[in-house]
Amino acid sequence: MSYAIDWDPIRALARRVLREGAPLVLTDEVRSLLMRTAREVAISDDDAARALTTEAGALELLRATSARITDGSNRLVDALYRMKRHRLVGDYDSARQEMRDVLAVEVVPFYRERAQDALDDLADDP
Repeated sequence: MSYAIDWDPIRALARRVLREGAPLVLTDEVRSLLMRTAREVAISDDDAARALTTEAGALELLRATSARITDGSNRLVDALYRMKRHRLVGDYDSARQEMRDVLAVEVVPFYRERAQDALDDLADDP
């Protein structure tokens, strides 16, 4: 399965609210964005809907979705870099282990898919 992800709107909202201190105004559009993003980062619809019942809960949902996007991205990019370094010196077992380590902890489906793709690409290596 391939995911078409556009996290620019949630990143912009997180920047305005979490970094710049703007208030989180729960319009229908913002609620929809938070629900969609929660789903994309593997937060259940029930948990997201519960969070959206209060301003504090919505703010925490924004923090959680933003953190999962950022942390997952950093984790994957760092592991891909290390994987490539291992691969360049012929250490294919360590290269594969980098992706297995990501898969062991990553919850965001988009990043899991990228890690699995990288691991699958290593299947042809010795």
